[in-house]
Amino acid sequence: MKYKKFVGKQEITAEEIKILRKKLKLTQKEFAELLNCSKPTIERWETSKEPVKGPAAVAMSLLNRQPEYVREIQIPEKKEPIRLWYMYQQMLCTLIEVNEAKRKVEIKNYTNKPIFRAFGVIDNPDFKAYEEFLESRCFPRTRDKMKLVLKDLDLPFYDPFLIIEITEGRMAEDEFWIQIER
Repeated sequence: MKYKKFVGKQEITAEEIKILRKKLKLTQKEFAELLNCSKPTIERWETSKEPVKGPAAVAMSLLNRQPEYVREIQIPEKKEPIRLWYMYQQMLCTLIEVNEAKRKVEIKNYTNKPIFRAFGVIDNPDFKAYEEFLESRCFPRTRDKMKLVLKDLDLPFYDPFLIIEITEGRMAEDEFWIQIER
């Protein structure tokens, strides 16, 4: 007998997959996105006479044991006019919801490491902290020949939000960037 290092379910039946998906309150499309496969794959798994084996079965076994994990990693519905996705390489670090008219900012961090979070250890930033964050992802207001840089960006004046919209807040010395969703 070959001994393993990890205990885990090595296969999962169609009925167990359906039960798990419903337990997680996900559609077939959402469940496919979570498992990084296609909706037809989920449909096939849920109707198959043969159990699903391999990495997908292990992943579903883990999700069945820790269903709250799905809520931790799920992207919430957009509720404010502006949403910023603060990224490190291809990893979402912080989701920032902004209502400029009400000067309201809400965040959700997707990492425990403060160095990767948009606001570090601050969990409830105010609007001033948000403005400072934006400016930290741009060239400084005091930059030499700033008017030439603004002209190159086709901007009439210094506005950190507009600069980030064009540059994605990319800085030469790091791999953080921002995607803006309106």
